[in-house]
Amino acid sequence: MALSSPGVDDDRRFSIALLFAALCVVAVNMRTTITGIGPLLEQISASTGEPLTVLSMLTSVPVISWAIVSPFAHPLTRRFGMTRVIGWALVTLAIGTVVRSLPGMGVELWTGTVIIGVTLAILNVLMPAVVKQSFGSRVPMVTSIYTALLAGCGAIASSLVVPVSYVVSGGEGDLGWRVALAAMAITLPVAIVLWFCHMRQRGPEPRAPKREAHLPPGPTVWGDRTAWLVGLYMGAQSCLFYIMLTWTAPFSRSIGRSEITAGNDVMIFQIIGVIGSLGLPFLMRGRLARWMPSIIPIAGIIGTVGLIVAPQGITAWLMIQGLCSGASLATSLTLMAARARDHHTASALSGMAQSVGYVISGASPMIFGWILTASGGWTVPFGYLLAALVAQLVIGLFVGRERYVFER
Repeated sequence: MALSSPGVDDDRRFSIALLFAALCVVAVNMRTTITGIGPLLEQISASTGEPLTVLSMLTSVPVISWAIVSPFAHPLTRRFGMTRVIGWALVTLAIGTVVRSLPGMGVELWTGTVIIGVTLAILNVLMPAVVKQSFGSRVPMVTSIYTALLAGCGAIASSLVVPVSYVVSGGEGDLGWRVALAAMAITLPVAIVLWFCHMRQRGPEPRAPKREAHLPPGPTVWGDRTAWLVGLYMGAQSCLFYIMLTWTAPFSRSIGRSEITAGNDVMIFQIIGVIGSLGLPFLMRGRLARWMPSIIPIAGIIGTVGLIVAPQGITAWLMIQGLCSGASLATSLTLMAARARDHHTASALSGMAQSVGYVISGASPMIFGWILTASGGWTVPFGYLLAALVAQLVIGLFVGRERYVFER
């Protein structure tokens, strides 16, 4: 009987620990690089002279980039290897962050934001595949921790960015907001170092097998029913996050709350999402795992109905919605790994699902706004959000079944 070498076991544990640490620090930077834009829009407008209506597009650029670029992440991994693509994406993310904060005529702000959006699209797609490849049965737990760090640190950045800008320049001129945006990526160099250490520890990565030219093309993820269910679930669940991220503060102000309180309401929604993410592994066990994708949106429905019928209880309703949002995102990322047999398929599924998902969710805040303007009140647009949550529930009934991409 062959016995495993203690040295080999130690190396394996160290490699996994290093990868986990790298994943955590990468997650910290996945939203801190973009969530600081919104709170600084007024300062940026005063500094550059561009109207707020134009600058508000800065918050949409990353989501649009994710919808367009996500399908290209998997082909890059087939050519260059997944760990190498992630490593250079992190370096490019740092470059984009620096470019965005450079002094100039304004083009650097947009150029840097586009670079950040493109690189985040690649990282969004490949992280579930990395988890699938390396963590086996611990996929729900690792995904939940990753998602919690992503959401929680993004929320913290959105609250810190304005105070940092005031410390630097009193909130006036170019320097404050530029330094504040750059400061939100202060841990990005650590992520780069840890990831390249992981690459060195891991050694050369085996490439995905190449199909011979004379063979007919194999099935694509875009033609798979299970893949479409995962993509549609991603889109439906993302509607809640992006609608509430955009419209919570205006709704809060409309019911008489102060500007500061309205900002805190947005923070509560995001922070409570962390609890939802961390709680998912305890729910995705045994037979309950089959039904969780359809059970989770019930909380979102309750919270949204509460905002319609009893808006003065906004804090409680936002907390319920936040639990739904955090758990839903963690569920979507888990499904991208769980519905694939291997990490190559997980990468392809993640790219397709996130492209579909961000096309749907990227348009949802604008549709909500159009309905709000047309109806003159909040009931009808919240009805649109309820429709998205009901769709998530129905899709969840099907995507919760143990089916795999490319398998009938």
